[in-house]
Amino acid sequence: MITIGLTTWSEHPGLINGDSRKVRLTEYVGHFPVVEIDTSFYGIPTVETVKKWQAQVPENFQFILKANQVMTHHDDAKEPVDELTRMAAFRDFGKMVTPLVQAHQLKTVLFQFPPFFTRTVANFQWLETIRREMADLPVAVEFRSPTWYQDGMTDDVIAYLKSLQMTHVITDEPHNLSGGVPFVPKVADNRLALMRFHGQNQAGWLDKSKDWRGKRTLYHYNDEELTHFAEEVQKLEQQAEEVCVIFNNNAGGDAAPNALALKDKLNIEWHGLGPQQMDLF
Repeated sequence: MITIGLTTWSEHPGLINGDSRKVRLTEYVGHFPVVEIDTSFYGIPTVETVKKWQAQVPENFQFILKANQVMTHHDDAKEPVDELTRMAAFRDFGKMVTPLVQAHQLKTVLFQFPPFFTRTVANFQWLETIRREMADLPVAVEFRSPTWYQDGMTDDVIAYLKSLQMTHVITDEPHNLSGGVPFVPKVADNRLALMRFHGQNQAGWLDKSKDWRGKRTLYHYNDEELTHFAEEVQKLEQQAEEVCVIFNNNAGGDAAPNALALKDKLNIEWHGLGPQQMDLF
């Protein structure tokens, strides 16, 4: 099975004919069967908020939620939190996703680590802690440090993720020897292969100015690139029960058009519910 979606549902004018207003979730579900939500990275939503999302989607729609920044050690760049606070975040996160788990609407929890989360013994151990604290919840791991793929260690890292029953996130992003990660289409957990496309805006990705968020994913994939990705998706489909593709190249509003184009290339149909049908709920 192949599924395609976007990061967030509201920032994609391509889904509503270029209209400048925010896209409603009930409109988004007419195009894609999955969405990635990043608000949980900044603050863990309430159960009530999650239930409001669920009320706006069909029962076969699924969510990918980013792990909170406390859970991914992003705070290490500032002032680290104490371990009691860190463990409390895991508990709160687990409670928050309970309605999604019960409805089979949680595709995975995305642990997107910062670039300074390098390949060290301590960080291997943190992955073990994550598995213990997340219990049997689905977990996907996205590395941002190239150290995880250097020195011939890639297969060992994939095997380690497999032993923890974690999905290896396959990314397309700018990279060099000191930053970013290469495109490594390897599957760790054969239940799910997760691909995240950030674009190839090298200058924007490495920009450190105050407006870097508006530049780093400013990229439009051309037809040749999308054809290549379609071929890679089909290869991964032979190794995993599901291949999920998320487009994050949206600084210029390109994610939705690119996702719809890939959807056409792969001849994928999604019989979601549009706004009028959702009114029947």
